[in-house]
Amino acid sequence: MDYLRKNSAMIIVQNVLLSDDIIEEHFLCNLTACKGCCCWEGDFGAGLEEEEIGILKAEYDNIAPYLTEAGRIAVKEKGVYDCFNDEQDYGTPLLKNGACVYLTFDERGIGKCGIEAAYNDGATTFKKPISCHLYPIRIKRSANSDYDIMNYDRWDICSAACTLGREKQLPIYRFVKEALIRKYGEDFYEELEAVAEALNNQGTGD
Repeated sequence: MDYLRKNSAMIIVQNVLLSDDIIEEHFLCNLTACKGCCCWEGDFGAGLEEEEIGILKAEYDNIAPYLTEAGRIAVKEKGVYDCFNDEQDYGTPLLKNGACVYLTFDERGIGKCGIEAAYNDGATTFKKPISCHLYPIRIKRSANSDYDIMNYDRWDICSAACTLGREKQLPIYRFVKEALIRKYGEDFYEELEAVAEALNNQGTGD
């Protein structure tokens, strides 16, 4: 496997450097426990790619009915996106209480993405920002190469998801399979599966 090289706990698949935690650690969102609090905790909104900003602008009228009144007011004031880190990164705007403007709640009081609610109803073809879809994986572009750098973002509010993932024996990369295929394609995911299998066999001595 010429695409399998491991160095300093990093794995290379195509043009992506992955932390081996993404293969070795487990994760499965437990919304009953966390209530979706990742949508209102933290200092920044969900990361947005430039292409996604254009999509949100084009699709906002279809998404707006699924948002809270406070969310719609904030988007009217700030726009569909905001800038963070001295305007180097784009992200979803936040309400004054720190919640994402696209946050909604279901009848159980669990936080959900209003964009995804619109998608599930067929109102938009945009599922949600890829940064949300990939979580708990975070991706950064290497400043000195053409590689993306993919890491596992450990957050204490996701402890219940880690516990449930271990119980179900669901590795992180499989938890985010749909998002990885959306980001990099089927071929990438198939290679990642092969890498994971090879590493697991090495660990068992097969």
